[in-house]
Amino acid sequence: MNPETFLEDGRLPVAIIGAGAAGLMAAFFAAHGRSPVVLLEGAGRPGQKILISGGGRCNILPSQASPGDFVSDGSPHTLRKILGAWLLPKVRRFFEEELGLPLRLEAETGKLFPAANRASAALEALLTAVRERGVDLRPDCRVVRLERDGPGWLVRLATGEALAAERVVLATGGLSVPATGSDGAGLRIAEGLGHTLVPPYPALVPLTGENRAHRALAGVSLTVTVTAREPGSGRLTSRRGGFLFTHRGYSGPAVLDISHLAALASATGGPRPPIWVQWTALDAAAWDARLCSGRGPALASLREELPERLAAQLLAELGLEAADLSQLRREDRQRLVETLTRYPLPWSGHEGYRVAEVTGGGVRLSEVDPVTLESRVAAGLYLCGELLDAFGPIGGYNFLWAWVTGRTAGLACNR
Repeated sequence: MNPETFLEDGRLPVAIIGAGAAGLMAAFFAAHGRSPVVLLEGAGRPGQKILISGGGRCNILPSQASPGDFVSDGSPHTLRKILGAWLLPKVRRFFEEELGLPLRLEAETGKLFPAANRASAALEALLTAVRERGVDLRPDCRVVRLERDGPGWLVRLATGEALAAERVVLATGGLSVPATGSDGAGLRIAEGLGHTLVPPYPALVPLTGENRAHRALAGVSLTVTVTAREPGSGRLTSRRGGFLFTHRGYSGPAVLDISHLAALASATGGPRPPIWVQWTALDAAAWDARLCSGRGPALASLREELPERLAAQLLAELGLEAADLSQLRREDRQRLVETLTRYPLPWSGHEGYRVAEVTGGGVRLSEVDPVTLESRVAAGLYLCGELLDAFGPIGGYNFLWAWVTGRTAGLACNR
């Protein structure tokens, strides 16, 4: 098919590549402009990551957020400028009022979900909105290359076809959950056009471990504080939240939120950062006082705060399975307090992109205009979403990044 067959009334379209969260949002706002909008999706169906997010419920937004929540090699000023383009309360109003998608706050986590409690409700609202605004959504259109064509672009497809476009928005995502179609194509395209990448790595990813006794605890979950030492800076990063023992290692929000430090060390071959777990809300002083004043089996005291299987395992590791608090030696009490409040997590690796919720690294923020997200390397090219070097913690932050950057790129690409 010749590029000319894609023209409409002599006008070249804006081509948006990728119909995930950022791409759908970019398409919606680009559709308000003067040129037609073509949305190209490599998979057979758009929005696959939206459908699987939040356990199929789609944690569409956090209830509060700040630029400091995000991880990036870019400058904090640039990050603030990008996120400041569409503040969280306005994003929420857009979904509820513009798209007619009521949101519900999950009070215990601070997460916002569609009131219907279905990810499909969010995807349907977005798809309906872009179609109503005349966006030409084309599934099974895998883009393999971008080429300059005068002031515009030729978008080369895997089929051998080409689309002539006035401007292009890259919203292809990263490398996480490749089963949804995220294979890094956009990163390769951006790099081929001259962009430099912060080397990508899996983020928000479960950690693996070789401890057989821990594997036997698979399914045990609790709320903990996880602390990791950042490679290089030596700074400590702590997260409080859910922790889950798995058949392969460790997961849960508290683990996922610090997992990028482990993944970065693995990717660069650097020293593995130590990770510690405080198993309960009680700190060392509180546990020491409790154990000093306690009577009876140590297991009975621990299981008041911990799942019994975990309490028994921690005592077994110290050789204190049968310990009685009234007879506990000072050095044993100190070892137990240390185990309860600063337990070294024996992680060995991570689960990789297959299950990572997001990709760390990507196109450097310094290589896009923070006001428009137009490339500073290739005029007429806009980048948004996971493709860019920034990600947030569990809890809707990465959708927020996708919505905000998608809107910015969409508004700017079709003026």
